[in-house]
Amino acid sequence: MKNVVLIGFMGTGKSSVGRLLAMRLGCAFHDLDKKIEETCGISIPQMFAQHGEPYFRAREKEAVRAAAARSGLVIATGGGTVKDAENVALLRSSGILVALTADVDTILCRTAARGARPVLDGADAGDRRAAVVRLLEERRALYEGADIAVDTSCRSPLEVAEYIVQATRIWRK
Repeated sequence: MKNVVLIGFMGTGKSSVGRLLAMRLGCAFHDLDKKIEETCGISIPQMFAQHGEPYFRAREKEAVRAAAARSGLVIATGGGTVKDAENVALLRSSGILVALTADVDTILCRTAARGARPVLDGADAGDRRAAVVRLLEERRALYEGADIAVDTSCRSPLEVAEYIVQATRIWRK
């Protein structure tokens, strides 16, 4: 079975939808960020603080290679994983890319907790909105390259997972 690869901006529901989708499909859930933290023994915010973003992106590339070499997974990527064309090519070669999207207000609400989102954590409320808008615009074309897109703004994770099950049925064989 091909992998189902969830891409999208932070706060669009990749992890929560991914867990439910994996259960629904009867396959393993593979959260790239969690795998990176397990391998490195520190959290991603700590990685950014201690080693910088380039170090994290190198670990991310390693995690993508390992996940793409497997099959039958639901893979939740980090929001910036798609910034690297090689990552996208590897993930596409092993599965179906599903972009999860959400409007700016939904993203701000879902990412309000400090400490978990290194790219946004330094900003105050107005700056966070501006940062989200800017990053969404920068990555829009990358997310639009997915095979399927699902707006999660007004849907529960279970509704999104069920939609993906139906939408990917012919591709997963």
